[in-house]
Amino acid sequence: MQRITYRVKVSAQGAKRRISYLLRPKRTLSTKSNIVSSVTPTKSNRFAKTKKMAQVSSIALLSLPAESLTMMDPKVPAYDHVMLEETLTIAAVPGDSTYFATDGFQHGFGYDLVRSYADELGVKVDLKAYASEEAALRALKSGNADMALTTASTQLKSQLNLSSVNVSCGYDTSLTKNGLHPKVSWTFNQADDPLSQKASYFLCDSIKLENTQKLAAFYNQNLLKDAYSQNHFKKTLTEKLPDYQSSFKEQARNYNHDWELLVAMGYQESHLDANAVSPTGVRGLMMLTNNTAKAMGVSDRVDPYQSIGGGARYLEQMKTDFADVPKTDRIWFALAAYNMGPNAIKGIQRKLSDAGIDDKNWANVYTYLSENRASNSRYGQAMHYVSNIRSYLETIKTRMV
Repeated sequence: MQRITYRVKVSAQGAKRRISYLLRPKRTLSTKSNIVSSVTPTKSNRFAKTKKMAQVSSIALLSLPAESLTMMDPKVPAYDHVMLEETLTIAAVPGDSTYFATDGFQHGFGYDLVRSYADELGVKVDLKAYASEEAALRALKSGNADMALTTASTQLKSQLNLSSVNVSCGYDTSLTKNGLHPKVSWTFNQADDPLSQKASYFLCDSIKLENTQKLAAFYNQNLLKDAYSQNHFKKTLTEKLPDYQSSFKEQARNYNHDWELLVAMGYQESHLDANAVSPTGVRGLMMLTNNTAKAMGVSDRVDPYQSIGGGARYLEQMKTDFADVPKTDRIWFALAAYNMGPNAIKGIQRKLSDAGIDDKNWANVYTYLSENRASNSRYGQAMHYVSNIRSYLETIKTRMV
């Protein structure tokens, strides 16, 4: 049973004025003398009087506190509830195909799809995390969520008498080739609810399917699938991270970052090697150029604490440069700018905008980098730089923490 509260902004004073207006004696204007006279109600206008009293009663009701209008209605469709509350509440289980929490916001393949659907509905997303698929589905069943984002089995959903839509709309290979779960789905209480029906149309639209494939490519989970990469990653973090963990945490606090994001960047840059140096002259744990180090106040690039601080400060500057990008995508823009410079990313944004494409959507920028990397090697480097850091970060959060 769902609880619905209607909130009506009618002041008591305004209601009194409206009631007084409705109860005033009816007046007519004499065309001969222009004298306004009162008319006493007669039998012929009883209906008008009854209607007037009904209006008075309605206004009196609206002048009551909003809490007085609360009612229970078990048959309200989830779609109506979402539109009334202007919020799409999602029950979800964290995972490499659903969502992650990073730097104070949610992201992930499944979450980004849900966010796009919510944007189309014109509502915000409220994500609630659950420890298991069954717990998330039962939360949906009990009315604590409007839909569920899971990789639950068909059998479990059938047992709970729930309806679901596969986000790949049947094109499972678009997920599996990127290491994502083939059965990521949106689950609803009723198949005939407009929320479920609109979701099906949304996911299976040809343009939306193309966007789904773009997101799947960005959230590719194959980077650490092979044994060598997995072992090297775990070995490096096990052996080296303890020496630098306090520095990562402190500098993350100094510049308002997720400390594990900085660790993922450090692994991408140098494999957490404080003495790393490249043929182009960048060096240190965060592989800073000499110019960047000076600009960030770093006097010794091979000092781990200073290097981490310099990288954290520079990343914060990049986030500020892209403050007009929604927070859910801003970190990817900042990382790309960290790698190839903010002006290069802003140039890509201008090209997308000129083509009528949303230039503040990371999936669109990522697709541009991917499609044009043959003509510009820096595009390919930036694309892989951001994807790798995302993958390392998600691995840290879901498998090693």
